[in-house]
Amino acid sequence: MKTAYLAHIDERAQDNLPPLVLNAEQAKSVVENLIKGGDGDFYLDLLTHRVPPGVDEAAYVKASFLASVAKGDQTCDAIDQKHATFLLSTMMGGYNIDPLIELLDLDATAETARDALAKTLLIYEAYQAVVEKSANNAFAKQVIDAWANADWFTSKNKLPKKIKLIVFRVEGEINTDDLSPATEAWSRPDIPLHAQSMLGKTMENPLETIEKLKEKGFPLAFVGDVVGTGSSRKSAINSVLWHMGNDIDYIPNKRGGGVVLGGNIAPIFFNTAEDSGALPIECDVTKMSMGDEITIYPYEGKITNSNGETISTFELSPTTMPDEVRAGGRIPLIIGRGLTDKTRQDLGLPVSDLFLRPQDASNSNVGYTLAQKIVGKACGVEGIRPGTYCEPRMTTVGSQDTTGAMTRDELKELACLGFSAELVMQSF
Repeated sequence: MKTAYLAHIDERAQDNLPPLVLNAEQAKSVVENLIKGGDGDFYLDLLTHRVPPGVDEAAYVKASFLASVAKGDQTCDAIDQKHATFLLSTMMGGYNIDPLIELLDLDATAETARDALAKTLLIYEAYQAVVEKSANNAFAKQVIDAWANADWFTSKNKLPKKIKLIVFRVEGEINTDDLSPATEAWSRPDIPLHAQSMLGKTMENPLETIEKLKEKGFPLAFVGDVVGTGSSRKSAINSVLWHMGNDIDYIPNKRGGGVVLGGNIAPIFFNTAEDSGALPIECDVTKMSMGDEITIYPYEGKITNSNGETISTFELSPTTMPDEVRAGGRIPLIIGRGLTDKTRQDLGLPVSDLFLRPQDASNSNVGYTLAQKIVGKACGVEGIRPGTYCEPRMTTVGSQDTTGAMTRDELKELACLGFSAELVMQSF
């Protein structure tokens, strides 16, 4: 397995790509070699950094093995019980949750399991199991208290007061096909490979330009006049963030963070950037050119050039944007905030004031359009005004074939093992 994997690393490196994530069979081979002993550091690194999180098939192999080591059922020279418990904590959710709850009962692992669960968001139905255990387990009670206090959120760095960046400027309108060509749809699940097609038909040598700009020593900001029009493609923001985002600990071949500046940013692209933990800002970009050094002051709403002159102003929208970036994206913020709110409600505590709450749109005596009534019905109200934050109840979800593999990977990462919607259709 080692020889084959090293050859795979070399093959991908020739195209400036990281190795593919491990599949279930490769994960099984890694586990077998860890049990045998020998080359422990090599195989431990693969198990730690090259297995997808959530409910991927390889994640099941990883979680099962780590759980057996953490419980003391399986011995492994490279991993002790405490470290096995820690590694379970890096898997986001899914197959690691039940073992972590059980590990709250063992002296050797209880503290590490407590720390892991305290900062895990993808709990879902396991929430009640922790609540019940907290009645007679001090560590489970500490997990509940940590969720109520939003430790998962407060332990993360706030959105910085200023962000120094180098401008990567694309002129004119940039649609999602420029960022994620339909002709390369087959490669979208392989984010690093698909990202190599970004802007290939729009500008000369875009990837070489990106690498040259990175030599200036600061992160890049993607800047355009009109950004993200066209069909909704998560793969488009995936490609942008692969080149300009940050590595995510323990999640292979995917990046988050990043900054997108646009005179106009298409709404769905804007929302997708939010979901991915990026900072999208609509502002005047006419005074920004390729390679410029700029500094963004998110809370002051201004952007300055290298001379300190203000070249653009803006207002962060939505008002929850600083929390979204801090949480690692809009999705983790919604899930985590919901977990904290539910825990506090069950404990009889007031709503947490740690979060920037969505502001309701202003009231109006004017009636609702049909579209506003449709969304309102899904929210249990008469209608929803433009700009109102809401979470509609979805009864039907449909997605067409070219997104199939990507949708599957996204759902696995979110530790999705079932759907609340009555009907979910996904073609491949």
